[in-house]
Amino acid sequence: MVRWRSGTVQAIRRRWHGAIELEVATGDGVVRALAYPELVGQPQEQDRVLLNVGALVMGLGTGGYALVVAVPDRLPPDPDDDGTDRDHGHLVKARYTPLQAIRLGVDEEASPHRAVMVAADSLDGMPVVTADLHSALPAIVAGIRADNSTAMIAYVMTDGGALPAWFSRTLDGLRDHLAGTITTGQAFGGDLEASTVHTGLLAARHVLRADIAIVSQGPGNLGTGTTWGFSGVALGEAINAVATLGGRPVGSLRVSDGDGRPRHRGVSHHTLTAYGKVALLPADLPVPDGLDPHLAAEIDAALAPLSGRHRLVRVRTEGLDDALRASPVGLSTMSRGLDQDHAYFLTAAAAGRHAASLLAS
Repeated sequence: MVRWRSGTVQAIRRRWHGAIELEVATGDGVVRALAYPELVGQPQEQDRVLLNVGALVMGLGTGGYALVVAVPDRLPPDPDDDGTDRDHGHLVKARYTPLQAIRLGVDEEASPHRAVMVAADSLDGMPVVTADLHSALPAIVAGIRADNSTAMIAYVMTDGGALPAWFSRTLDGLRDHLAGTITTGQAFGGDLEASTVHTGLLAARHVLRADIAIVSQGPGNLGTGTTWGFSGVALGEAINAVATLGGRPVGSLRVSDGDGRPRHRGVSHHTLTAYGKVALLPADLPVPDGLDPHLAAEIDAALAPLSGRHRLVRVRTEGLDDALRASPVGLSTMSRGLDQDHAYFLTAAAAGRHAASLLAS
């Protein structure tokens, strides 16, 4: 359950889009804390804050922060009731939690995009890249940009990881490189809000006018180390949504030569579950050339059972390493950088390159 602390803001450390990092003194010492101003207002030095420290106490990888639940002595004002603020919609996200957020859905009656969304029922062949981890996002973007510098790219964020898009410093760094972010399901804080992955994809195509979309969960994930107990398995459902809506699904493979866990070496067992058991409709699965021969053989053997449903596509890798190293945001997955898990990022970039090639076909 919730582990509560009360503390006092000692310093404002840094800010990025939608978030403020604080230094907070509590009875247990000084901790890093994160506040979302759209939820709790703007904390200031010497403010008393209420914190949820559960993930911090447990030492969870992505949960390295205490989270500000309230600034109780200086509550933010209610938003103006003029109907123009995105918080004046009727989509309730993080439903029935104490910090449920009420947002304006892209297809609600009050939305300026209502008419477009009512008429939208197809992705018109738009390539959509799916990935099971948020860390693949900048690598996929790099792969697209390696061959196409002008393609409009939208990010559709599912609710398998972090719910607030504001948590992601990756998204903050990519804001100038994306047509926009659409948060779906229980996730919130995107440029547009959608209730389902399906409406999120349609909004990417018809509201943001994207040429390519990328679908993944937000930072972090939920996993138990079992076959089915992983939030990223839902990317198979995203494949089904893309194909059903007339898009061109491209599955980014989770490949690793740096993960110490056997179940994630080569092709992760989560990828095999998502594409082999959950995805019922066919997708392109790009495999990069130029990998270590032993790793390449492992990948080919693991993917062989999937070839009856999906199309395995070989992708050239010339220039992708340079594109990855030029990424506007740092590359990191499970605390491993580009050189510590090169195959992971190269495979994601290959998926982006393949998606870009579909624009010309």
